[in-house]
Formats: sequence, structure tokens, C-alpha cells
Amino acid sequence: MKHTYPIQLRFSDVDQLGHVNNSVYFSLYDLAKTAYLTAALGDGMDYRHSSLVIANINANFFVPVYFTDQLDIQTAVVRLGHKSFTLYQRAVVRDTGLIKCECRTVMVAFDVKTQQSFPLPDAWREALARFEGRTVEELEGEL
Repeated sequence: MKHTYPIQLRFSDVDQLGHVNNSVYFSLYDLAKTAYLTAALGDGMDYRHSSLVIANINANFFVPVYFTDQLDIQTAVVRLGHKSFTLYQRAVVRDTGLIKCECRTVMVAFDVKTQQSFPLPDAWREALARFEGRTVEELEGEL
């Protein structure tokens, strides 16, 4: 995956069992998602008027993440739809490449003023595809 975001775990991320609590993963994925969208869309999104909201999020937890793990979150767009796109993210140990958890998130284009979804602008679709080194048509057929 092209986009990798290094994560710094906090002491408060760890639960009484000594590993990162499952609820924390979504915050880590959110940090990486924001960095990904900034890298892919740049100034192409004005968050005061249009935004993205989460319609669905699912995670698969494979093995625990421990406080001492040097963790990266890798992010990619794996599908473009009409009003949404799907992100695939995974938590990977930096030194070994071991995948600890993976996540799929469906993001929907959302108009802040009308509180309604809207079709993904062509500029966003093209920027996401270009960032992934793919065509819009390739990403429309993926999943």
C-alpha cells in the first residue's frame, strides 16, 4: 500500500490485559485516514461545506498489539462508488510486517449544510485513483 502512517501508542491505549484495547484501533485508523485524505485530496476538500462520513466500519483482529509494538497504519482506497468509497486499512508491525488487524470503512460524501449525501465529485474520484496509481474505472470494479 502506498500510504503508511506511523502510530505512537499512548499508555492510555493499553488495557488491563497489557495490549491495545479494541476500541482504540478505530481512533488509530481515523488518524491514518485523515493523513491519507490530506495526501490524496490535498486542498480539494472544503470541510466547512462538504465532508465525508462513515457509513460502515468493520475490523478483523488477528493478534494483539502491545504497547512496545512499533506500529504503522497502511491505508488504500479499494473501491469507488457513486456516493461512497471503501478504504482498506491494516495495522502492521513496522519491523516484521506482521498484520495485527485490518479494517474496511465505507466513506460517504456528505453536504454539511443540507445534511445529505451527494455524488462523489469527479475531482475527488480522479484524485483518489491517481493517488492509488489506478484508474477510476479500475476502482469502480474492485472490492
